[in-house]
Amino acid sequence: MKERKTLALIAHDNKKAEMVSWAMKNRNLLSAFTLCGTGTTAKLVAEATGLEVKGYLSGPLGGDQQIGAKIAEGEIDLVVFFWDPLQAQPHDPDVKALLRIAVVYDIPIATNKATANYVINSTLL
Repeated sequence: MKERKTLALIAHDNKKAEMVSWAMKNRNLLSAFTLCGTGTTAKLVAEATGLEVKGYLSGPLGGDQQIGAKIAEGEIDLVVFFWDPLQAQPHDPDVKALLRIAVVYDIPIATNKATANYVINSTLL
């Protein structure tokens, strides 16, 4: 079992500010993880927190699929995905596939701040 868990960070456009705020508030906890994320989200979180965040493609350009592939390969241990349920997404099938693959591989996936806080503060990690 690897020492550091890998956490993927994803946020739809209308949720990016919320993700950055959450990441800054939880910077110390996040520093215990290897971080990755989709395109702009990874860049914004890295800039705001000073933490290293490996960036994949933007979600609509395949980033959600890349994160899903890393889950299937056993390289991602948990996901924080602030999705926007009120905005239609052009890559909605990719979003559903990511959610599905996280469930298939029994990966915790937090889709809001409350759940994300529970997950990263869990003694089970």
